[in-house]
Amino acid sequence: MNEFEIFLDIQQGLPRQGPGDRESTLRALSLVSLPAESGAILDVGCGPGMQTVELAKATGLRITALDFHRPFLEQLGALARSAGVEDRIQIVHGSMFEMDFPEKSFDIIWAEGSIYIAGFEKALGDWKRFLRDGAFLAATHITWFDENPPEEIRDFWEAEYPEITTIEGNLGIIERSGYRIKGHFPLPDPSWWDDYYAPLEAKLPASREKYKDVPEAQGVIGAIEREIEMHRNYSAYYGYVFYVMQKP
Repeated sequence: MNEFEIFLDIQQGLPRQGPGDRESTLRALSLVSLPAESGAILDVGCGPGMQTVELAKATGLRITALDFHRPFLEQLGALARSAGVEDRIQIVHGSMFEMDFPEKSFDIIWAEGSIYIAGFEKALGDWKRFLRDGAFLAATHITWFDENPPEEIRDFWEAEYPEITTIEGNLGIIERSGYRIKGHFPLPDPSWWDDYYAPLEAKLPASREKYKDVPEAQGVIGAIEREIEMHRNYSAYYGYVFYVMQKP
């Protein structure tokens, strides 16, 4: 296994693959004008799909849930069945870099914790063609809360995601990309812990033992521990912000 495969194995079975919570999903949804019952949502990088199921329950719309990792999609399928919404969710195994949906086929594009993979500005440009006129895009994205964070956390995030900027910087990107800003808000800090960092951190001792003879895995685990520690120490300076925007 390479380092990325090890990382995915450690992440397997977590409730989420990034920060998020039900209340924030529904708050962002409240900023969107829902289409008629025939409307469609694309959930990009859906992971195990906690937000996908919440969207299905709250809207009654048809949702296309896309992710590249089959085990996450299997987890979503089980969650959708238990919630009784499997008939409204089309699970698609594929990459956000190779999406071939028809143009103007979605009323909402949703991306919780995934847009950074494509790059915020690039994704806003590339995904626009899939949105109908007047449709919405809602995404959570890593953001500085302070323009002058301490050196340790600044260096960490500039190495992890060099495009990181402030709320004002991201709002500027949204406007330059041709969208109308409908609203934005930071995720509360528990959304990092309850369904993500806390269960992830609890898995790490067993993962260390499982991969005790694999130096690459020990490096992956160390990187995860460092990321968690960075948030524990510096959460006042950065976090995820939910951005909701509309295509004219």
